[in-house]
Amino acid sequence: MHSLLMTALVVEALWELLRYDVVLRTGGFRRIHRSVRQVRLGDPSGDSRVETHVLTAMRWALSLYWKPALCLQQSVATARMCRRHGIGAALVIGCRPEPFVSHAWVEIEGRVLNDSRVYQQCLQILERV
Repeated sequence: MHSLLMTALVVEALWELLRYDVVLRTGGFRRIHRSVRQVRLGDPSGDSRVETHVLTAMRWALSLYWKPALCLQQSVATARMCRRHGIGAALVIGCRPEPFVSHAWVEIEGRVLNDSRVYQQCLQILERV
């Protein structure tokens, strides 16, 4: 991928991480949830590598972001980016009651995109947005 395009994706990913922090502080989880649901699916680019480019840009952005981003923040930002770039991604939130564990990840047609499949198999799905 051309370095200028990758730079643009990294900037977009940084914006999404920052946006999450601002929306969470001003509107709480309800507004975060709505922000994921409301992202319209963009036109597919036809480039089969878009998914890989988005994930690479997100990894770069996470390394540049000034604070650690937990799984929900990473997954919300990744799902929103994927959707805008024509990838039908779903934000998934799961938990296990005892001992309590919760986690968020992104799926595309049931395939885990940004994490391990172990969470998908071990946690009860609470929400798929």
